[in-house]
Amino acid sequence: MSNLDRQAALSVCGGRGFVVAEPVRELLSPRRVQLGESTEVRRLLPNLGRRMVGAWAFVDHYGPDDIADEPGMQVPPHPHMGLQTVSWLHDGEVLHRDSTGSLATIRPRELGLMTSGRAISHSEESPKPHARFLHGAQLWVALPDAHRSVEPQFQHHTELPTVTAPGLTATVILGALDGAASPGTTYTPIVGADLALARGTETSLPLDPDFEYAVLAMSGEAHVDGVPVLPGSMLYLGCGRTELPLRAESGAGLMLLGGEPFEEEIVMWWNFIGRSHEEIEEARKDWMESSRFGEVKGYDGGPLAAPELPPVALKPRGRVR
Repeated sequence: MSNLDRQAALSVCGGRGFVVAEPVRELLSPRRVQLGESTEVRRLLPNLGRRMVGAWAFVDHYGPDDIADEPGMQVPPHPHMGLQTVSWLHDGEVLHRDSTGSLATIRPRELGLMTSGRAISHSEESPKPHARFLHGAQLWVALPDAHRSVEPQFQHHTELPTVTAPGLTATVILGALDGAASPGTTYTPIVGADLALARGTETSLPLDPDFEYAVLAMSGEAHVDGVPVLPGSMLYLGCGRTELPLRAESGAGLMLLGGEPFEEEIVMWWNFIGRSHEEIEEARKDWMESSRFGEVKGYDGGPLAAPELPPVALKPRGRVR
């Protein structure tokens, strides 16, 4: 999914300056962003004071939206580099097209994983006709320097492994959890899992103490390590945990995101992840003036124009806790 913010700011992310090396309970509130004509998203990452969780660098939560009489998601062709996009739905469908020739309809609890590598462009739209409700999350994973120029590709996995316990079904989206591993390609130690909890469930999940974690609330009422987390918010948990206590007052849907802290400092702007202002500037120019990002065929409409790039390069800043 694109960042459609026309006032997109440069952000320096990554490095261990913002990583919390002990368990914490830091509740993050979203920033509301309009995506196209009829979709509003709640942006959890990057967030004021919390830029990344492991390699997870961008998290949008949207819906559930009633789009029966609306066009739904309509995101024209736009570029990406240096990252992977993860499409995850609880309701509805998203039609994906990209410049490698991929065409796929992503449905609830199927993994749409696009690796941009050196350069790719894609579009996302609600099919015609489409389901009444649209509800999901769009996430980005930063690629480490050794792999950020890989060939672009798209993977669509309709069957994913699960971990179960009384009242809990955890679908492993990326990485591994409790011995179950996703078929999606990863480039850093990472985990992403969809947690479905039945009403009255009280259980815990095993965690890796070397990972930092966060939990995104998708629906229902749940307590994460004793903290009530409402839909559209995210609880940052820090590092050093071996298990995660969960309790559901009603049926609830959560997303567990984690990974080893991302060592490298990155520069993120609009739909690009790079390592310098100059690299981002070059990517913007290439999107507007060259064929580097390829062409998305079949989308009814033109590509997105890039916003203006801030003229001053950012200097890395961080904090140690």
